[in-house]
Amino acid sequence: MIMRKTLNILATSFRLTMQELMVNKLRTSLSLIGISFGIFCIIGVLATVNSLQTNIQNQIKSLGSNTIYIDKWQYFHNGPDYPWWKFMNRPEPAYNEVKLIKERSPLAKNVAFMINDRLNVEYLSYALEDVQMYGVTEEENEIQPVKIQYGRFISGAEFASGSAVVIMGYTDAENLFGNPALAVGKEISVKKHKAIIIGVIEKTGTSMVGMDYDQSIIVPYRFARTIINEKHSSPKIIVTANEKVSSQQLADELEGVMRSIRKLSPREDDNFSINQISGASERVSSLFANINIGGWAIGILSLVVGAFGIANIMFVTVKERTPIIGLKKAIGARRRSILSEFLLESAVICILGGIIGLILVFLLTLILTNVFNFPVFMSGGILFLAISICIIIGVLAGLIPALTAARLDPVVAIRSK
Repeated sequence: MIMRKTLNILATSFRLTMQELMVNKLRTSLSLIGISFGIFCIIGVLATVNSLQTNIQNQIKSLGSNTIYIDKWQYFHNGPDYPWWKFMNRPEPAYNEVKLIKERSPLAKNVAFMINDRLNVEYLSYALEDVQMYGVTEEENEIQPVKIQYGRFISGAEFASGSAVVIMGYTDAENLFGNPALAVGKEISVKKHKAIIIGVIEKTGTSMVGMDYDQSIIVPYRFARTIINEKHSSPKIIVTANEKVSSQQLADELEGVMRSIRKLSPREDDNFSINQISGASERVSSLFANINIGGWAIGILSLVVGAFGIANIMFVTVKERTPIIGLKKAIGARRRSILSEFLLESAVICILGGIIGLILVFLLTLILTNVFNFPVFMSGGILFLAISICIIIGVLAGLIPALTAARLDPVVAIRSK
């Protein structure tokens, strides 16, 4: 019985709201614009930022949650001034330090060495310019495994001997051969050194963090150092922790290990940096939290303007329906029924504005996804948040007008004009 009454009130409120929209199009539309724009700002920013954050966090996770980069540069620096002159004079990580780390660090599971440079890749009369080349040791694929679309990965024997073999990114293989599958087995020239393509990496899409596999080539470290100058190739050591060992525990151990390898006295500062990937994840979360605050600030301002517009509509509506309200109360309508009727009507108007805002956000996601090749999505939690905001704003905006209507004296209300 109670449910039926509630549904009747809701249906009546919706019908009256639609009549209000038709009769007072300009007045209602202006209020709907405020609510729509507020929802668009809040949900649009949340959807875009959350999608971007999820994408970046997933890329960071692909680097390994317990992965540490040993480099002369510090990746995550606190404070506005980055002391690059201090880091620039540090020695570069060396290949021979990999073996020493394995011997002295029981917490380390995999240790790899990497160098990289940009160079041209040629095939017959065709050439790709400024291709990113990564020279890696065997355990790099254990730390950041790549999926091979065609062909195979570099074998242990090829790593050990420094064979002139290449794993090519999908986009580069497509640009050079048209069909990436045709790349396998072809001989290319890498900085005037001949090499055989033995595999093509599965297409991964644009990466904002880490290695962009689609537009790169991977070669054994021993082959790479015959092509480029190792000292000017941003060398780095990559280490992952054993199971049940935290990144911080490994970092603390590696600091002591590196100090002993480089024979630093207790008074000497570290001449290396221990960069934890988990630090990048925390910084990303902090950055996007600030962006979300900006979106909320803009959206709330728009919602406040829209709420005042809704409140104004409801005050005018109460005045226009005063005789009808008086008649309803005269034939037995309770204050609660009158109050519920106007609150529901106000909430329905806000929900309509919210739906318009969500439609605009949906169009935004299509544009960003298709035009900029950036996947944007609206999660169920964001949709629930949008509807909840609309209902709350509607109830708050219509509360005072609804109370005014509920407290009208039926005799006075019927006589009013």
